[in-house]
Amino acid sequence: MQSGLCFLYRRRRDPRTVRTSRTQRDQLVQAIKALHIRGWCDGTGGNFSVVLQHQPLLLLMAPSGVDKGQVSAEQLIVVDQTRKVLSGEGNASAETALHLRIVDATKAGAVLHTHSVPGTVLSRQYENDGVITLEGWEMLKGLHGINTHATSVNIPVISNSQSMQDLSNAITPSLASAPCGFLVAGHGLYAWGESLEASKRHIEILEFLLNVKLTQMMIRNQS
Repeated sequence: MQSGLCFLYRRRRDPRTVRTSRTQRDQLVQAIKALHIRGWCDGTGGNFSVVLQHQPLLLLMAPSGVDKGQVSAEQLIVVDQTRKVLSGEGNASAETALHLRIVDATKAGAVLHTHSVPGTVLSRQYENDGVITLEGWEMLKGLHGINTHATSVNIPVISNSQSMQDLSNAITPSLASAPCGFLVAGHGLYAWGESLEASKRHIEILEFLLNVKLTQMMIRNQS
């Protein structure tokens, strides 16, 4: 656990006390607000988590329904592997199930989910293809394991559903080979990494590349 001033939050419906550091809370809030400023999680859109520990699995995340531009460190909740809220006020988002599946499959240290215009539009455009290929761009080097622009990545695209079990089952076969991200059609982007810093870098890079892809398509349509 990171050092720093620690907070003890006790939720009445659970006798256990969960210990988290102020640094962890502040860093997650800063990341959420930075993504909100960029227009990637307007209003209550998006959800974001940091792994506090893997065994047993505990996630620090924003509760469902909060304005991501106004969220505070004190509003964050701690959720276990069954989606039960162990500390803090509010409820866990239904999409917590996807965060848990991603962490379990990839051993990620954080998961970030955005609702940008490029991610929403392109995921619907490529839903039937099941993948968006990004090739030849210098910014690909910002993704884990890539050190040249002369390459391509395939971002999986799965159809949207209100069943988190169906979404989890649909994406699980692709998580091992995904470029630290995937898209839900008409919905948005999920990205992850070994840490919050790496996850933030990955979502910024993927959002940039999706914006490039959308801009390129618009230019072609005008020519």
